[in-house]
Amino acid sequence: METNIKSDYYLGLYEKSMPDSLSLREKLVATKNAGFNFMEISIDETDEKLERLKWNWYKKQELVKYMWETGTPIMTMCLSGHRKYPMGSEDRSIRRKGFEIMTNAIGFAADTGLKIIQIAGYDEFYRPSNDITKNLFLENLRKSVECAAGHGVILAFETMETKFLNTVGKAMYYVTIINSPYLQIYPDLGNITNAAVLYGKEVSDDLLAGEGHIVALHLKETLPGKFREIPYGTGHVDFQSGVKTVMEMGVRIFLAEMWYTGNKDWEYQLRFANQFIRSKFNVKS
Repeated sequence: METNIKSDYYLGLYEKSMPDSLSLREKLVATKNAGFNFMEISIDETDEKLERLKWNWYKKQELVKYMWETGTPIMTMCLSGHRKYPMGSEDRSIRRKGFEIMTNAIGFAADTGLKIIQIAGYDEFYRPSNDITKNLFLENLRKSVECAAGHGVILAFETMETKFLNTVGKAMYYVTIINSPYLQIYPDLGNITNAAVLYGKEVSDDLLAGEGHIVALHLKETLPGKFREIPYGTGHVDFQSGVKTVMEMGVRIFLAEMWYTGNKDWEYQLRFANQFIRSKFNVKS
């Protein structure tokens, strides 16, 4: 596995864009065949995905072997398991589980060479958010960042679909408080586009609010009030403007976020997404 240091940017592919029936090795091959530079692994709230965080060292090294064999690294992790186990939950057992998931994810990243863990900006998801959940979230966030710093792993907020943390500006509130190089921002361009419509703001202004703290960018299509499974080119996201804004800030890691929905032409859709997104960069890939 060789890293092309001459690339102007790196474009990754979300694991969930491919059928679950594929092995991780097969997903890495499909990622490369579709023209992407790396894959983002998903650790969502399902037991199957969360179980990955309990792999022993040999199982993790088998995954590293797959990366080398296929020539496709896994550079980032989308850690959305905190939907079910939020670190701000008033339920002590759920809160402890959320923190355990975080520390295990950091260990997984350190052992497999992942660079960035995209963390969900939720204090709560299935239950109401309040001052207590926000304070508990901040408390566990501090401990999480300390753990990440000890392993050299970057935690980076995803801007979400809920009002708690749906903008870069809101994420900066926590980044400023924690004040650590190991807590940054990994925005979702589709989500902040919807937030911009909601608040009557400009997407570029929100991105600029995170200047110096954005480490990567999710490139997802959305529509007002709709956050998932919108085909590229059918939504309202201005990818070219978003890419240009963050590249001028020095960002070079991007991720195509899309979902496999049972479609038989999923491999074609991956190639289409690659070509569609790369056309927004105006630079050679």
